[in-house]
Amino acid sequence: MSSPSVMILCGRSPRHLYVANRICEGANPVAIVQETGTWSADKVVRTLRRGGVWRKVWRLFRDWYRFAGDAEARFFFGTQPARFARQDLVIEVPHINHPDVAELAKRLRPDVIAVFGTSLIRGPLLTNGRLGIFNLHGGLSPGYRGADCTFWALYNGEPDQVGCTLHGIDEGIDTGRLIAYVCPEVREGDDELTLFWRAIRDSADVYVEMIERLARGEHLGEQQREKGRLYQFRDRTWWAERQMAARMRNGLLRGVQLPGRVRWFGTEDKESALQRSRLSERQEQ
Repeated sequence: MSSPSVMILCGRSPRHLYVANRICEGANPVAIVQETGTWSADKVVRTLRRGGVWRKVWRLFRDWYRFAGDAEARFFFGTQPARFARQDLVIEVPHINHPDVAELAKRLRPDVIAVFGTSLIRGPLLTNGRLGIFNLHGGLSPGYRGADCTFWALYNGEPDQVGCTLHGIDEGIDTGRLIAYVCPEVREGDDELTLFWRAIRDSADVYVEMIERLARGEHLGEQQREKGRLYQFRDRTWWAERQMAARMRNGLLRGVQLPGRVRWFGTEDKESALQRSRLSERQEQ
């Protein structure tokens, strides 16, 4: 059986490049569409009308501070530069819902559209992908939908809820069919970004396995039965940041030692156990 064809839609951070590269290794990539997030006059006007200028400024400053330096690149790429392994396939667009993206998907007719790190997808792009269009979300849906889910799982005192979700994409925000939960190892001394990055690194391998299993004709996933909670960027205030820092200093993760684990939806429990075993072996290497 030939490798399934995959069209990858992603953002610009090292973590996005890492996941894209891992998918390229395990499947047959036909295009990598990178969202550049270019601001336009219309976007500025919409932001001003919605009264979200200060929220945008705070978010930009916060993310600049959190991700300053090359720590993320070193986590995912070590001493190598953070770049696409298949630069020849990269197409840049200002926004993932640009008409050219849907047109490209229609022309290429990929088996799978794999998404990570883009804006919310709308419109005709949702109907493409022979086997579906899927997303890697940095939280366990539906309990943790939206933004900064690792932060909120720790803030809520639930380190066992740190992880990522592979899910189908529908019109909602992280509300599509659940495919798999990927929870990283959590141990004393970890911080938010380390856990976030570790979950994504582990999820990249599971993403590839999902594509392989779908190509074999396996029926994966189940519908989300609850609405859960949607965390938005504006929820992570300066005060919430201070509270979180205090909780970490006071030993939020003291004595915590959780193994990495994977839960597949719509499959037998024995398959989840096998995947957990594989992940454990990889972490020990």
